Amino acid sequence: MVSPDPLAADLLDGLDVLTLDEVRERRAACQDRESGLSYVRRLAQGRLDIVTHEVTRRRDGMVDEDVVAGLTAALADRITAPGNGHLPSSFGPGEVDPELIAALDAVATPALVSDPRAMTDEDLRSATEGLEAFEREVSDMRRAMFERIDALQAEVVRRYQTGEASVDNLLAGP
Repeated sequence: MVSPDPLAADLLDGLDVLTLDEVRERRAACQDRESGLSYVRRLAQGRLDIVTHEVTRRRDGMVDEDVVAGLTAALADRITAPGNGHLPSSFGPGEVDPELIAALDAVATPALVSDPRAMTDEDLRSATEGLEAFEREVSDMRRAMFERIDALQAEVVRRYQTGEASVDNLLAGP
């Protein structure tokens, strides 16, 4: 069976007539897509952290010995528990959209940020603005995917609450 398209405009239409397995498949497809979006967002945030650190390093006149310690702290700054109440269904990158990676690379390639000290001030400004905008766009996409996941989860819960699904089905399926 072909996995449902988590971006389909009609993904949430007619949920009440789908089988429980079909609702679960749609939810799993959305969770996989969200996981991929989360991965791409973290790539963007990591690149932004590197660029921002270089801006700060230049502004504050940090010496080379401070670079590694500061960069380590900058990259570790965003390592926190999820704040939106959603636990990941897997810890892999999920369904990563190659077009989204290409869009990220168009803003700031890994090669560009691999040596931030070689970037011009204009490169840094452009990369910062582009990465901030890209991260906001991917965050918006993730929020939309969470709304779909929540709607699909609500349908599963509704079925258990109304007796349309039994606890025996709870352990079955994705």
